[in-house]
Amino acid sequence: MKMKLSQQLALAYYKTKIHTIGLVSPRKAAEIAYTLFCKPRKLRKKIKEPPLFHKAEKLQLIVNENILRGFRFNPLNPNGNKILILHGFSSYSYKFEKYVSLLKKQGFEVVCFDAPAHGLSEGKLINALIYKEAILKMEENFGPFYGMMGHSLGGLAGSLAFKELSEQSKRRLVLVAPAIRTDSAIKHFYQLFSFELKIRIAFEQLIKEKTHESIDDISVAHAIKYINAPILWIHDKDDRVCLYDDVVPIINRNPVNIQFVITEGLGHSRIYKEASISNTIDLFFREGIN
Repeated sequence: MKMKLSQQLALAYYKTKIHTIGLVSPRKAAEIAYTLFCKPRKLRKKIKEPPLFHKAEKLQLIVNENILRGFRFNPLNPNGNKILILHGFSSYSYKFEKYVSLLKKQGFEVVCFDAPAHGLSEGKLINALIYKEAILKMEENFGPFYGMMGHSLGGLAGSLAFKELSEQSKRRLVLVAPAIRTDSAIKHFYQLFSFELKIRIAFEQLIKEKTHESIDDISVAHAIKYINAPILWIHDKDDRVCLYDDVVPIINRNPVNIQFVITEGLGHSRIYKEASISNTIDLFFREGIN
């Protein structure tokens, strides 16, 4: 993906800054790198609220002293089940208006929140575990959710949260182009900034200190080992953000509770906008209540 000039200049600035500071203190350099890694891109223009969201019930939730803002959509003919929609990195809830409308028509109560540091919500940083904690708070305050649908980082965080839920067999999880492996994201980050080995070591030590988790365990591959619910996993072979190569080993294990839908040519973001995909997700959720 070709970067804009402003992005190239910002990258060059931080590469030089981190390298220079790393000569004196790899730890300080790692702290700057961590902030960059967890900081979503700023939106250039104000987000326009779609008409459907005008009629939604506005929700608020406090997580780590930050106010998260969300929406609840009540169907005209409720089927008694709730679904939580989870957006990805540098995204926001409005992008999933299509799914809200579709699922609401099927009788589902639909809830979506802007993640910490995203959209209308407060916060400065985001990672899978920060997001996971927020999701568990959403479950506690506005659930229980029969279904969760997560795109990209929302898929990773959703799977990490889902594995801690009770009565999993009565629920359903949809993963759309999920961020499968945190170590893959970190590897790409290293390549982008050309970090020296001593900064990489300090960076990974910092993550362990902050998360109290092994980097290998912050992954969909790890989470699904503890999930016995039906899972629909949708991924595109041409995804350049969350690589299909990371999906292949999981497909080869042939997990009995996971249904894979593999596409070509849709990439990372177009995939959830495709009509055939939204229809597949709608059917998957409806099958569980029939």
